[in-house]
Amino acid sequence: MVIDTALAQLGKPYVWAGAGPNVYDCSGLTQFAYRAAGITLPHSSRMQSTMGVPVDRAHLQPGDLVFYYSPVGHVGIYLGDGLMVHAPTSGDVVRVASIDMWGYNTARRLV
Repeated sequence: MVIDTALAQLGKPYVWAGAGPNVYDCSGLTQFAYRAAGITLPHSSRMQSTMGVPVDRAHLQPGDLVFYYSPVGHVGIYLGDGLMVHAPTSGDVVRVASIDMWGYNTARRLV
């Protein structure tokens, strides 16, 4: 449910503080996708990075949240095979990308 909801947003524009259904920032996308599965998240990547349980990068599973930078300033949803869906930055759109983006910090499992 989480992944399907997030992938249904592909191509929608990044807008700072956007929380759907037509525009998103990174934590707005994760908040929107998890809400579809009945899980409430704050609209903040840093606050989301304190929820659930930590997951080692080698044990990521689809649906885990992956976080970037220190302090945390970006979040995506792990899809499997080293890929995530995320809302990258102003001027870009929701898209699939490698988790090997610069600044990988941590990951959390919520379900």
